Amino acid sequence: AVCSMGNSTSRLYSVLAKTLSSGAVSQHQDCLEQLDPAQLDPIDPKDLLEECQIVLQKRPPRFQRNFVNLKKNTASNHRPIRVMQWNILAQALGEGKDNFVQCPMEALKWEERKCLILEEILAYKPDILCLQEVDHYFDTFEPLLSRLGYQCTFFPKPWSPCLDVEHNNGPDGCAMFFRRERFQLVSSANIRLTAMKLKTNQVAIAQTLECRETGRLFCIAVTHLKARTGWERFRSAQGCDLLQNLKDITQGAKIPLIVCGDFNAEPTEEVYREFSNSSLNLNSAYKLLSPDGQSEPPYTTWKIRPSGECRHTLDYIWYSQHALNVTSALGLLTEEQIGPNRLPSFNYPSDHLSLVCDFSFNQDPDRLL
Repeated sequence: AVCSMGNSTSRLYSVLAKTLSSGAVSQHQDCLEQLDPAQLDPIDPKDLLEECQIVLQKRPPRFQRNFVNLKKNTASNHRPIRVMQWNILAQALGEGKDNFVQCPMEALKWEERKCLILEEILAYKPDILCLQEVDHYFDTFEPLLSRLGYQCTFFPKPWSPCLDVEHNNGPDGCAMFFRRERFQLVSSANIRLTAMKLKTNQVAIAQTLECRETGRLFCIAVTHLKARTGWERFRSAQGCDLLQNLKDITQGAKIPLIVCGDFNAEPTEEVYREFSNSSLNLNSAYKLLSPDGQSEPPYTTWKIRPSGECRHTLDYIWYSQHALNVTSALGLLTEEQIGPNRLPSFNYPSDHLSLVCDFSFNQDPDRLL
């Protein structure tokens, strides 16, 4: 049954408005099983979008971003696979630690900000959604996205900085969601990244999926590497560990791979070069938006902190260029759209931009390198 919209408070709104207490969330931290899809009451995405827009009616409208067609002459015999990468900004960090000096606290209210996040997801309708800094998984994203037809996985950081914030909602972590109607889960790995043989606070999720339409296998991974200047070698070590894990999972690139993440690293960093030069033959999808196809976007995050303005390219969607084609990519927000106070804002819920790409399989499944 689809939740119908009422004239006042609908059944769906009660789900949207629901917020578990920190205590309730913590009871579920060690219980990361999937919800049973058969027991879920489906949600019509149009109804959820309408509910979000009601909550957001006093805010400015969504920014309009256009997809850039990157399709080559090679025709595809299947629907493209849309992948969305986004650091959504942990609520506890946004309110308690990140010090966005030009962003009013009113703009960060969770009851409205979560609707901005959901509105962005619903607008682009990803087949696979990869998120970082998720600290409202159990009370918002899992219950809602499960009912929208996604299979959901969450892996929290072992020592999340969110836990240092008063009235937090539990640890933040990486989350992955894929449409059950399009993909079958073959295998799943929660990876705690190591650096210099030591376990770190950063994590990744890697899942091998079978495309129901084509029968093709591919691996999708999400990660969030260590932040801040001075940790470049640490990020490099984490990247090497992740690449080694992915080589094992993909049997040395026999299975096509997509890696989404906030790498906290500019293209000049060593970890970026490691991914570029890996034996997995990866390319960064957003380079294809540049005139020469060789340059990353000028920014994927733009914010103002007490230390000054931060404008960096840190977020990437890597893919197996021998096995996958990028058919289109979502253009970034312009400086004019972002505005002088930068991100987050009443218009946009995160300090990072979402990245969205459409992929198709190479028509020669046996062609590798």
